[in-house]
Amino acid sequence: MKSKIVIGTRGSKLALWQAEWIKSELEKTHGGIEVSLQIIKTTGDKILDVPLAQVGGKGLFVKEIEEAMLRNEIDIAVHSMKDVPTEFPEGLHLAVITKREDPRDAFITRKENGSWKIAKFQDLPEGAVIGTSSLRRSSQLLNLRPDLKIEQLRGNVDTRLRKLDEGMYDAIILATAGVKRLGWADRITEMMSPDVSLPAIGQGAVGIECRVDDSEVYDAIAPLNHHETEVCVRAERAFLRKLEGGCQVPIAAHAVLKDGKVIIEGLVGDVEGKKIIRGSREGDEKDNRSLGTSLAEELLDRGAKEILDEVYDQGK
Repeated sequence: MKSKIVIGTRGSKLALWQAEWIKSELEKTHGGIEVSLQIIKTTGDKILDVPLAQVGGKGLFVKEIEEAMLRNEIDIAVHSMKDVPTEFPEGLHLAVITKREDPRDAFITRKENGSWKIAKFQDLPEGAVIGTSSLRRSSQLLNLRPDLKIEQLRGNVDTRLRKLDEGMYDAIILATAGVKRLGWADRITEMMSPDVSLPAIGQGAVGIECRVDDSEVYDAIAPLNHHETEVCVRAERAFLRKLEGGCQVPIAAHAVLKDGKVIIEGLVGDVEGKKIIRGSREGDEKDNRSLGTSLAEELLDRGAKEILDEVYDQGK
């Protein structure tokens, strides 16, 4: 087995936390292994003044890292699963999906005199300003509350919290997993029910990508795979693959594994939140991918195809 492994990672605090965590897990699992980090700036990191949906394309946060792996400059890439496209360059594959953190979205407001200014999503006043860069989140929130004003919110977790505290927003929505991993759990006002905000595909899970033909590296990272998370995330990704979705479209899915059964819920919405097509599927865990695919097919038949066509036509 390989004695030295180089991890390719983005340079954000969250990406570095994830890469350091994988490094420590590898060192715990294999005594004497030498693991180092190489920071790689991606397209998504360079474009901070434009909404991701306008940039378009898939793999904004992975492309440069994958190119480094194909040049053998790094051995593995550590990604937030929600950033990973469903298709991989020839020679690379998603080898490991680690145990998932809480996949829900976090509703975050300011504290005044020791208590939350707005205690929960339902308490938002008319016309409240919400910060999020996610079309998935804004579509679902506008569907429930068309009066809300959605404002773009980019930057790392610290930056987003600072903008909230400066009064730029009444509330912001972030992924619970990232908030927790960076030690900001006490800032979470409310965990949002998937009925209100269905999570992004793969949210809360960390994936490890490597070269297909590198069996030594695969043997080293394989023990970090978490079966339950892998079953669920691969079902979600099959749903996304069938829809051919990118970040320009409000698409969400979340799967759970219970007593050998996978239950997956998914949705497609329009950008304004006026129309949301939602459904669910349940079946054996061995059929996880086909469950995701069949759910996507059902939603396409029920009107999701028209939504997707309209969004992609507007983006041309």
